[in-house]
Amino acid sequence: MKKILKNLVASILGWQIIRLRRRHPMRVIAVTGSIGKTSTKLAIASVLSQGFTVRHQTGNYNDLVSVPLVFFGDRMPNIWNPVAWSWIFLKNEIKIRRSYPYEIVVLELGTDGPGQIEQFAKYLQVDIGVLTSIAPEHMQFFAGLDAVAEEELKITGFAKKTLINKDLVDAKYLKDLRSKVMTYAAAQPADFRLGEVKFNGDEAEFTLTSGGKKILDSGHQKITEPQLYSICAAAAVAHAMGLSPEKIDAGIRGIPAVSGRMQHLDGENGSVIIDDTYNASPQATQAALDTLYRIESKHKIAVLGNMNELGHYSRPEHIAVGKYCDPKQLDLVVTIGPDANKYLAPAAEQGGNKVKTFNDPYSAGQFIKPLLNAGTVVLVKGSQNKVFAEETVKLLLENPSDSAKLVRQSPYWLKIKRKQFSPR
Repeated sequence: MKKILKNLVASILGWQIIRLRRRHPMRVIAVTGSIGKTSTKLAIASVLSQGFTVRHQTGNYNDLVSVPLVFFGDRMPNIWNPVAWSWIFLKNEIKIRRSYPYEIVVLELGTDGPGQIEQFAKYLQVDIGVLTSIAPEHMQFFAGLDAVAEEELKITGFAKKTLINKDLVDAKYLKDLRSKVMTYAAAQPADFRLGEVKFNGDEAEFTLTSGGKKILDSGHQKITEPQLYSICAAAAVAHAMGLSPEKIDAGIRGIPAVSGRMQHLDGENGSVIIDDTYNASPQATQAALDTLYRIESKHKIAVLGNMNELGHYSRPEHIAVGKYCDPKQLDLVVTIGPDANKYLAPAAEQGGNKVKTFNDPYSAGQFIKPLLNAGTVVLVKGSQNKVFAEETVKLLLENPSDSAKLVRQSPYWLKIKRKQFSPR
């Protein structure tokens, strides 16, 4: 019944979007991929805002029902609330008839099973699609990585052009694509390449080239390795849409920090907490560890929670991350959650790391808290269910008010956490 209701709502909203675009010309940028979608969406919106009026949604409106709401600036009500949906439909009809102030709409398209990406084609005409990566995701619903690739690459079927991360999408998936595909990368030649990266603490300077020619020099004060791809994609989209190098540079330097995505926070006793707790996948976890390894500090702690939704990939991928933990770089590895404790922790310990395991984020935070000092950097990363590692971060903060910067702090989420854990 719920599926039928969602399809009905999506059909009405899709019909409204089609009519909105007929009356008000606009361009649509849509971001999809296994990891990095939200950061890339926000980076693109930030850069394009230097030259265009841009509409986007800061949260995760990325399914068949919530994506259409972005066009109208609507908030997502309960799917079972007919009064709320009727009011939204009515307001949208009014908005269709009025002037539309946005030139560009930037969207995020999500999927947790086969056939979902192509459903967006029913009501979306995408000017530039961006594919951030192909990696294990929701593997309980996909037969393998080839099935994930087939799903994510559906964006090429309804986007006029598609920009694909060449570093994080295997070359075998690109060879049969049509000429309307562009590539971006940091580690190898591509249509758009971010290079000459130089880090100085949290700051980074870099260049962007296209066709072997430098487009611009730029930088950011609070950036990490995983976020470089978001910047590269944003700059490439902006260049393709005719934005000047000066405006692209200004947009890059103004990209805001995003909750739960490699955000640096002040920890107790002068320590630094790298909060990457929004979600976790093998690829993203290893990239986060690379950032921790690169940072110069006396003591480093990696808090690694379960990487959920990996299906039969869970055991080997948790073991691979455990082996990626470098005892020469890490003073301590802390794991949270059943698979992290069962597979990641032993692999890290066998590699020579000191390891502690916990079943909840509160116990992990209480254990780490006395270890914090001015020379300590703590990376905290994990998935949602059975982990919620942002609660570990909360216990380590110097300023309790910074808890507002963490993910999943609404009454809805706090209630879910109370049901799963008994805070100590």
